[in-house]
Amino acid sequence: MSWYSPGSSGPFGVSGGGSWSSGLSVSTATVTPHSAGSVAVRGVPSQPMVVVWEWQDDQGLWRPYSGAVSSYIELHFSPAGSCAGVCLGLSDPSLSAYLIDIPSLKQFRKDTGKARSVRRSLFAQSSGMASGVYWEWVNDKGAWTSYETCISILLEQSYQAWQGTADLSPHGCDYTVDLTSMTQVNTSTGFRRQVRRQSSAPYPLTSSTGSSAIPSGPAGSSYQQFQSHSGTVRAPSHLQHAFSFSSGQVSFPSFQGAGRPLSMGSVSWGCPWPSQRSGPQPTSSTRGSSDQQKAPAVRRPEAVIQRYMEEVYVVPDEDCIICMDHLSRPSGYETAPSSPDGAQSVLPDAVGRFTKCGHALHVLCILAMYNNGTKDGSLQCPTCKTIYGEKTGTQPDGNMDILGTAESLPGHPDGGAIQIVYSIRPGIQGPEHPSPGRPYSCRAFPRVCFLPDNGKGRKVLELLKVAWARRLIFTVGTSSTTGEPDTVVWNEIHHKTEMMSNMSGHGYPDPNYLDNVLLELASQGVTEDCLKQPGSRETR
Repeated sequence: MSWYSPGSSGPFGVSGGGSWSSGLSVSTATVTPHSAGSVAVRGVPSQPMVVVWEWQDDQGLWRPYSGAVSSYIELHFSPAGSCAGVCLGLSDPSLSAYLIDIPSLKQFRKDTGKARSVRRSLFAQSSGMASGVYWEWVNDKGAWTSYETCISILLEQSYQAWQGTADLSPHGCDYTVDLTSMTQVNTSTGFRRQVRRQSSAPYPLTSSTGSSAIPSGPAGSSYQQFQSHSGTVRAPSHLQHAFSFSSGQVSFPSFQGAGRPLSMGSVSWGCPWPSQRSGPQPTSSTRGSSDQQKAPAVRRPEAVIQRYMEEVYVVPDEDCIICMDHLSRPSGYETAPSSPDGAQSVLPDAVGRFTKCGHALHVLCILAMYNNGTKDGSLQCPTCKTIYGEKTGTQPDGNMDILGTAESLPGHPDGGAIQIVYSIRPGIQGPEHPSPGRPYSCRAFPRVCFLPDNGKGRKVLELLKVAWARRLIFTVGTSSTTGEPDTVVWNEIHHKTEMMSNMSGHGYPDPNYLDNVLLELASQGVTEDCLKQPGSRETR
């Protein structure tokens, strides 16, 4: 039985004889990214984190104190617990009725005895909080109300990226914010509220010694659990005297310091996002990069299949998983004629078997699957997902910045944290994307993610660098949360985007996360073997 028609130059038109060569080597050489975008991996010197102290309202939402108040609380805080109470009136006269008990992480009101939970949250300097920028909306009483810190960060990042709107649904809010008219729109009712961008005293930075012993409030709690943290109680006896303090103006020192250096191996150094909005507005095309790589050499689809599959002479009694027809029947797919007389280079009834996993399919079916993908010279068995060659994706141009901090993640008290900042700007889709020539949007970028700074966390980091270089972290598609098409979305490799809590399920503590993400990386063909390849560009 022949896979190809008589008169063609070889299997699928490849010269070299009448059958596939079983001696062909399976190359696993690195495939450089497509020219559609650069995938720079940059390290930045370790930086302190921004400290934001927050209080919990009656709905269970965390509202930030101002930069001045957060600085005052941080100034009087000691990880060893030597400071028990902080009178907020000494930093803001309007808060003279409030005192914070550090050991219990409670805020007490002098006249009513009402208690609320407080917490200490950490954010990247690139988030905008270091400069003291925050966002507010008008409530039903006409008063300005601060957004939660995570939403302020999202709005500021969208504002700096010159995006017209910001979608708040990833944070559980059924709203979008129009950054041109400065209004918040209820996506269900269309009701609009005013929003505004404000600036206050900068929020403080963590000290150079780190603060792994500092409590950061409850982790992994739901809104219902949060609501139980507020109520009318009597302040602890050791704080009773503090309510007699008089309010007044105080000066605040500048909180500066360098975090513990984080060695990331050989990477090119650069500066973290974001660029300032005062600069020129980006055009619709994505920018290049100094480490832009050339596009991979074009591979004939037939040659790729020949490399990873072998001819089947005795057709098994089973169906093709692609067309769902019996393998003894011809495939319904066709290929373009490759011989002068118009004959197909691959016969419709040709059946091939993957060399490793042994699953059999119609050759025309697997050829059609390959032509419908990224055509990167790799194949993936549709039955068992085994990857042959080096799989690459369709991630747009962007940067991956890596920082380190001495702050510990919940559940990982024995080391600091690794911070990854992914920055991708809006652009035009290339031929590998769903809608070539059309713009794609980038919501909620830059995206800040965290790993524990330990052996397994660094292993995951190195593999994420490989996945980023292969364009596998993100893709262009339809958002599963908003339904928006033609936007940059995650590509089935989960990341932790919360550092000091796990409210959304995307934070810490999560004892199984590192093992789970290693499995997800392996499903994309990114394993420890990738780190052993000499001269691999992913670690350069």
